[in-house]
Order: sequence, then structure tokens, then C-alpha cells
Amino acid sequence: MADDSWPSQAHNNRAVTDAEYEQLAAPASPDGVVGDPTQAAVVTAATGLNISIQAGAVALVRGHAWTAGGTSLTLPVAANTSGKTRMDWVVLRLDRSDWTVRVAIRQGTPGSGLPALVQAPGPTGVYEVPLAQLTIGNNAGAVGVARAELYAGNAVRPALAARPNPLPRIGDQEHIADTGQGRVWTGSGWQTTYGRAMGVTCNQPTGGLVRIDADSVLDYVNGTVCLRLGSFTLLTGSISPAVDLRLPVLIPAQYRHPSRSVPGSAYLSGSRIGRVTVYAANDADRPGQVWLTSHPTISAGDQILPDALTWTV
Repeated sequence: MADDSWPSQAHNNRAVTDAEYEQLAAPASPDGVVGDPTQAAVVTAATGLNISIQAGAVALVRGHAWTAGGTSLTLPVAANTSGKTRMDWVVLRLDRSDWTVRVAIRQGTPGSGLPALVQAPGPTGVYEVPLAQLTIGNNAGAVGVARAELYAGNAVRPALAARPNPLPRIGDQEHIADTGQGRVWTGSGWQTTYGRAMGVTCNQPTGGLVRIDADSVLDYVNGTVCLRLGSFTLLTGSISPAVDLRLPVLIPAQYRHPSRSVPGSAYLSGSRIGRVTVYAANDADRPGQVWLTSHPTISAGDQILPDALTWTV
């Protein structure tokens, strides 16, 4: 078969089909709502088992423009009498049977969480872009709506840390508006590409057993965290070597190592040495906490002076 290109006089006298248009436009037209996460929600709950679509909303799906029009739209949501909670997606759906984009509901199975979005590559089938998640309880008379808009953005998509693209593709980039970070989807996870936060205080009093003498502060630059742990004094009692001691520090969630705890050393009163551990985000019991995990007996009045620690996120 000979190669081809379009639009071209040599290709169908410059006429382009809908499928050919999608092939041409989609790679250069990010899917999603035109705007950013600071704007009003596109989907909100309406009276009863209904949802409302914001008037004037505009979006792009595979190079096709969509608008909600000048007045808000109301869509019904199917009742749920299954005995279990059901979750649905509200989507913008490109239907290649007639090449229209419309708001639609991808209904889930009660008790099974959210259904899978459908993004058929073409030239047939449907392609869905998320707008919101719905929760419909058993025999509910109202709908719970959680925002889930995907935003078209520019070369880099704006997003919030808690609302990433649910179906990213390798190379997709996001600027996280609420943290100032940038990240790229590698195919297996989000990798931070840039970000800067200086002087983030990480103190968290733990009930009066340990006094904070100097603040614990971290700096974050482009995926690297430098934690300058403060100094501490044991106020009462005695801690034996067999007992771990929690220090009054908590690392904010976005700065924790995702899977590996970080060890370090600490100077203890009397020219003694201990070991501190900053626990990883995936630790079941101590995520983001800092503990003195190896030490001689510590008595009231003893100081704990940990070293600085560095890790990547």
C-alpha cells in the first residue's frame, strides 16, 4: 500500500473524513476542560437524583470542541436499589458513530467502586474524559458529587495534588497548582521534575514527654529533601534501649520518601550516639514520623541532637 497524507489535493481532493480529522487534531489538542482547577466545578449536585452541568463550560475531546451552552444542563442519575453503594463517572464522551461529544454517565456496578473509563483508540467506539465521580447510596434520594475534571491546559496540564489525571499516558506533564511542583508520568508513576519549598517547619508535639528546643525544618528543591532536625530534651522518666522514642516531628506527606525509611545518627548527652529513623510514606504504622530507634538508656534532662538527613521523592 502506498503512503498517504492529508489534507492534500492528492488525497480525496482535500476532503478529510472525521476519523482522519481526529488523527490530525488529537495529538496537538490535550483532552479536558478549558480552564484550571481554581474555577467553579463543571458538575454539581442538583435536586434529587440529578446533576447539573455548569453553563458556559468548554472542553476538548480528541480535537473536538464541546460546550455546555448558555444555560446549565440537568442530567438524571439512575436510582440504586441494589443494597450496596454505587459509584459512577460523569464524562465527556466522543461517540464515533455520529462524531458528537456529549455529557454522559458511565454507570458502575454496586459495591465494586468506580467503573473503568473507556478510551477506544478509534476509528470506532467511544472516548471518555472524566468530569466528576458520583456516589449513590442504596435507595438514596440524592447524589454525592466529587470533582474529577481533567483540564486541557497548555503544554503542561494544571492539576491539584489530590486530583491527578486518572488515565495518564507516558510523557504527560502536570503543574500542581497547590504545591508548586511539576511532574511527569513515566508509565509506572508520577516523577517530580521541579519544585521548591524552603523553610518548612515540621514540628509536631507528642504529649509533653519530649521538649522541642530547636525547630525541625526541611527544604525541598526539585525532588530532593534536606531535613535539618531540631534539638530535643527528654523531660521525664527514663527510656530503656529496648524502647523506641518518638520525636516531636512529622514530615508533610508530599515530602516523604514513598517506599524507604531514612536512617541517621544522633548525638546524646554524655557523648553517646543513637540512631534516628524517618519513616517512609508506605509504612503501615509510622508514616512520616521520626523515631529514636537505637540508643542507650536516656534519662530525664538528656538532650537528643540528630544530624541532618537528605533523601529524594
